[in-house]
Amino acid sequence: MKKNMGSADKLIRVLIAVVIAVLYYLGQIEGMLAIVLMAFAVIFLLTSLVSFCPLYTILGIKSNKKEAE
Repeated sequence: MKKNMGSADKLIRVLIAVVIAVLYYLGQIEGMLAIVLMAFAVIFLLTSLVSFCPLYTILGIKSNKKEAE
């Protein structure tokens, strides 16, 4: 599993996950939408931690400049 995510990409994913979690905590999102968005938040956090996105591999995208060269 080669790293294919850069630091900016990881930061954006973590920020999106935090925003989703805060919206859920404040009760702004609920029901099925909350479940789907929280699942995305968990996926974003996991992919950020391991610096690897399976979808990027399928699409041939690399945001990690060190690995892209």
